[in-house]
Amino acid sequence: MTDDRRIEQEDHDLIRRMAARDVNALDAFYDKYRGLAFSLVLRIVGNHADAEDVTMDVFWQVWQQSQRYDSSRGKPAAWLITIARTRAIDCVRSISRQHTKMENVELQNGPAGASSEPEPFVVADIRQAVREALETLAENQKVPLELAYFEGMSHTEIATALGQPLGTVKDRIRTGMAHLRKRLKAYL
Repeated sequence: MTDDRRIEQEDHDLIRRMAARDVNALDAFYDKYRGLAFSLVLRIVGNHADAEDVTMDVFWQVWQQSQRYDSSRGKPAAWLITIARTRAIDCVRSISRQHTKMENVELQNGPAGASSEPEPFVVADIRQAVREALETLAENQKVPLELAYFEGMSHTEIATALGQPLGTVKDRIRTGMAHLRKRLKAYL
């Protein structure tokens, strides 16, 4: 048996033991792969403290999802890297959303006397147009769009919440946005 095959077999055994709720298996898997996971996460998030938090979340997810690991979809290390990458990207998006919200608050509290707020009837007209455009969407496009834009959920979170593949969720959001762009072209 080659070294690669032996390592893969050991990893499969650790995941099987984690699925049976063996904490020692999680410790061994963590000790073996924490450096790999942390370095990947750190490259993506760019902040040491955030990378530590995300890495802990990664191994918590590995523990929680160990029963659902499917060896036909890839090696254990590749599974871990996929989780780490996804978690790191979610962290970056979350931080980006927080910065955007803060910038919006700062813009709203701009200099006194500067009236950048549109007239109430214009706001009401735009609101009504958006409501009507949303009503024309198919339900399978409308729900993911609302979760993304009104609830602030990431595509991954939406896929998990709806029990749908990530690619399907992304496609439905993209298709729904294209439809809305067409419907609301006069307002853009």
